[in-house]
Amino acid sequence: MKIGIFFGGQSREREISFAGGRTVYDNLDKTLFEAIPIFVDSLGHFILLDWQFIYKGTIRDFYPPAALLVKKTHNFQIYVESVDATESPIEPLIDQIGKIIEPHEFKSLIDFAFLALHGPYGEDGNIQGLLEWYGIPYSGSGILASAIGINKVAQKRLMKQAGFAGPNTKILSKSYLKNTDINLLFNDLQHHLGLPFVVKAPSQGSSIGVSVVSRLSDLESAIHKSLFITTLWSENWLNYSAEDKYNWIRDLVDIRTGIGLPVRINETVIAHPSDLLEYINNIFITGSSKSLSIEAVETEDQVLFESFIAGKEFSCIVLQDNEGQAIALPPTEIVKGNQLFDYRSKYLPGMSRKVTPIDLPTEQIEKIRAEAVRLFDSLGFNVYARIDGFVTPEGEVFLNDPNTTSGMLPSSFFFHQAAEIGLNPSQFLTYIIRTSLAQRHKTGKNSLTIAHLLQSLDQQILNLKTQPLKKIKVAVIMGGYSSERHISVESGRNIYEKLASSTKYEPIPVFLTGNDEQHELYLIPINVMLKDNADDIKEKVLHLAKPRHELLTKISTETKHITQQFASDTGFTPKLISYQELANLVDEVFIALHGRPGEDGALQRHLEKHGLTYNGSGIKSSSITINKFETNKILRENGILVANHRLVYSEDWLKKAQTITEIEEHFNYPFIAKPADDGCSSAVKKIKNRAELEAFANMMFRETVEFLPEETKILQLKYNEEFPQKRYFLIEDLIDKNGAKHFLEITGGMLTKFDDQTIVYEVFEPSETLATGEVLSLEEKFLAGEGQNITPARFSILPTEQALISQLVRATLEKAAKVLQVEGYCRIDAFVRIYEDLRVETVIIEINSLPGMTPATCIFHQSALNGHKPYEFIDSILTYGQSRISLQVGA
Repeated sequence: MKIGIFFGGQSREREISFAGGRTVYDNLDKTLFEAIPIFVDSLGHFILLDWQFIYKGTIRDFYPPAALLVKKTHNFQIYVESVDATESPIEPLIDQIGKIIEPHEFKSLIDFAFLALHGPYGEDGNIQGLLEWYGIPYSGSGILASAIGINKVAQKRLMKQAGFAGPNTKILSKSYLKNTDINLLFNDLQHHLGLPFVVKAPSQGSSIGVSVVSRLSDLESAIHKSLFITTLWSENWLNYSAEDKYNWIRDLVDIRTGIGLPVRINETVIAHPSDLLEYINNIFITGSSKSLSIEAVETEDQVLFESFIAGKEFSCIVLQDNEGQAIALPPTEIVKGNQLFDYRSKYLPGMSRKVTPIDLPTEQIEKIRAEAVRLFDSLGFNVYARIDGFVTPEGEVFLNDPNTTSGMLPSSFFFHQAAEIGLNPSQFLTYIIRTSLAQRHKTGKNSLTIAHLLQSLDQQILNLKTQPLKKIKVAVIMGGYSSERHISVESGRNIYEKLASSTKYEPIPVFLTGNDEQHELYLIPINVMLKDNADDIKEKVLHLAKPRHELLTKISTETKHITQQFASDTGFTPKLISYQELANLVDEVFIALHGRPGEDGALQRHLEKHGLTYNGSGIKSSSITINKFETNKILRENGILVANHRLVYSEDWLKKAQTITEIEEHFNYPFIAKPADDGCSSAVKKIKNRAELEAFANMMFRETVEFLPEETKILQLKYNEEFPQKRYFLIEDLIDKNGAKHFLEITGGMLTKFDDQTIVYEVFEPSETLATGEVLSLEEKFLAGEGQNITPARFSILPTEQALISQLVRATLEKAAKVLQVEGYCRIDAFVRIYEDLRVETVIIEINSLPGMTPATCIFHQSALNGHKPYEFIDSILTYGQSRISLQVGA
């Protein structure tokens, strides 16, 4: 069956939709379905997307293609709505990434539409109506339920009529809000809603346009946030540096936290961030205005105000079974670090916790489930929905923001709760497709075609259960105990999901914890693997004696008819195993660990002892590349450029004054300080003065896990930011332009193969990495829609120079890998200086022998350019590990 995956879209949630569409594309069972990626751009074009673009980090990384755009003064990345079609016609832009298709062509391309779109145009009935018109069955709820599901104002009214408890609300129009006195408004809202209260944009998701207001001074900015309006004062703008102005514009036009584009200033509509910057400059420099009101063209007509609910926050997925009956899965409690479950908390691993089921007495959890099912039925939802809500300390259940399309990132509630009944992501997607077909069949539209699809799919599902394929068993080891453990889990899950939907491999998730002296390995079931982060998984595996929650057992029984149809063996209890038991269970290992252990050779030593093949470099190379100081020393000795560097030990800090003097004699501020054996941007800081150096050292050498308050403030550490405790750390020069005409940061990946018995390096085109802050952040590396990575890197606008420079850079990366005897695959981070005479300097920063393998990581963009789909890339890595052992045995 050909499944058209609709993703991207016109809403502010398009980046999460893009990442969710990639998850669906990767996880569809390849024995049942052929995935057809249909990217919807922000102008509403349907694009049959070339597969390699699915693995870009963000939409702006590939569309509109930068090479085809008219050059502007400022180097902003843009969405296609910022393109002037008179300068750059849209059709050639689309031709670079795929083929534009019209709705009447859908039926010749796909049998079924899987909707991974979010927000307006995707969840509001628009796309559902279009698909029904052209006779294409689709996933999820129908037209009416979708229209209700997107509109918070309509929801509130219908929920009140149906007798659901809810917060006090007030709905006010934009025109009223623009003309009312803010003091009177605050007093009125305080009287009706109490303090604090919540301000919402009625038609947005992912916490976009949401604020919590506790005082008068916060109200106006909260309303503006929900209406996507901002006010800029000339006295502020004229005091900004050029960099400050650039950053202000960049943040303003961010579709998630800013107001997006196009914008309206008075009657002028501006679509490009460079034009906006120049317009503001002209207005303020001429003194023609003291302030500017900047408003998004795509705005809201109303603002929703709600009383703040103090209590436990939860999210509950509701499913329909084969008989059309709604069943609520175990609700998940959201434990967050601040009042709002915001964009960062929702989508970045480790920023919040998901506790399933919610920590309440069973009867209260059952009340949540019953209310969620009642709301699902009352609003006419179909197939599945995500119902959010709160439980007050008094036990009252408030439901709000029902969603007909849940986020589909790997760690989303959608997959998280399905795992609690024994369905892995691939199986759950099959369930959604099959149930959606059954629901569309009930409408009587296109019923003959849909009946045929249903019958065929049911037969294929039955065949898979009765005649299972023989597959290679691969242990995917994830987790660890370093500051990189959360990203390791994300990588491990991604590897698991790519292999689980294949016809060749059977992945078995294994969680590693313990310490350097004693590794502990646990076989983990799917429901544990899909916990929110490594710490949640660790909590589960360390409490094996704790019985499974009675409600989870009950719900598993209630949904047994679903799991029996779509899943095979369903276990729910982790199991502690030895390395020998692992060797008896699997054919090979994929190490998805980052930092220690994993990249240091320690795990490899255990695996080799028990005859297990594995991915990546061997023991010797791993033990060197884990240490950034030793790595740089060896590279320098072999004529490769690296930063000037030194180690600072905890014992040095006992003579702090002397150590600081020595550092300042050899390094100029600013310089970089970071752990010598950790990655993922953990505790990498640009040190600009002595106070920051002292704060960094005090944090690194602290005796307790808890952060030091004053140092946290000086270093501006974020909530839940990883900052490990170490015995030593690394200082290195801040790499700068040094007179070059062009200077950029890159990350380059590679893959090794055997040609006869010789190792051959396939070095990919590097990605250009654009950091928005002082150093590349964790979010920019791994959070969907955050980082800006241009692949291939923009070394030159001239094709011949681009090819030459790329060749020189890749040659240096390859030389570094060979010097350090890296095998399998790796990622190398570097800075590149390009001089007027085309002299090229590549300065190596670090080498990752087990690079991050999260869905949006650069190495997948790069391998795609060489024709490797992510599964094929992973298969090549595993195949190399097998071949290496075979050659060693033969030798």
